[in-house]
Amino acid sequence: MAHINLKHLRYFWAVAAHGSIAKAAHVLHLTPQTISGQLRELEDQIGAKLFAKTGRNLVLTDTGRLVFGYADDMFRISDELQDVLAGRTTGGGLTLNVGIAMVVPKLLTYRLLAPVLAMSEPVRLVCIERPLVDLLADLSVHKLDLVLTDSPLNPALNIRAYNHALGESPVTFYAAKGLAERWREGFPRSLEAAPMLMPADSSSLRRALDFWFERIGVRPRTLAEIDDRALMKTFGEAGVGIFTAPQTVEEDVLAKYAVEVVGRTDEVTERFYAISAERRIKHPAVSVITEAARNGLFR
Repeated sequence: MAHINLKHLRYFWAVAAHGSIAKAAHVLHLTPQTISGQLRELEDQIGAKLFAKTGRNLVLTDTGRLVFGYADDMFRISDELQDVLAGRTTGGGLTLNVGIAMVVPKLLTYRLLAPVLAMSEPVRLVCIERPLVDLLADLSVHKLDLVLTDSPLNPALNIRAYNHALGESPVTFYAAKGLAERWREGFPRSLEAAPMLMPADSSSLRRALDFWFERIGVRPRTLAEIDDRALMKTFGEAGVGIFTAPQTVEEDVLAKYAVEVVGRTDEVTERFYAISAERRIKHPAVSVITEAARNGLFR
């Protein structure tokens, strides 16, 4: 058999990955007729059918599944290489596109990303903050190199990405001076009916806090649910309510905001993850982030 035409193979891969000739044609900016013709040529070259029709749908044959397995690995590795090379600017530096879930504290984000700017090779850092579902969509089409979040990727999501645990930290409770003095003594029992600024229901921290409060039999008053952790601290600094942040950035919180510690607990922890499209991290700036987090920030 002659060498397989890689262009034909990529068209086949696109059809199999997207589920139809029409969708693949839209992505590849080609006509469906062009792709159909290329698929027939590939089948003639291989000597076997790659798709079978079931109603109006195309399904892979046994040969098609075999070919797709190899093609999927080959083209995904090729795309990863292009992404890494595309990350290098014309001046020879790197670009790192990072998506940041709104639930990740900004002070912690800075501590995670600061080592990138200290690399010997210049790095252009691009930070984007959006809801996690939007960031994962961008990651899946290689618009982002990395997503920072407080929970691992849900296996139910049809996204080919990989979790890299960065570390975990117990939490500290903070409030403006007047509130801190009122609710500090007897912590955590003192938080009964205390005014709380809580993360949204969808966050891992909110679930952990709700479970902990229920377990110790304390019912605080939830005054507001706030996804953006910087906004939550601003409300807390204004004396609206008590909020939490990881103990690993406690000194930073106290230095930046006019708040005091109400109490600390090791029974509630926040975990943080880097999610990438790579199983093995190849981008040098991403490697710096993960190593600094594991060896320094969360040590």
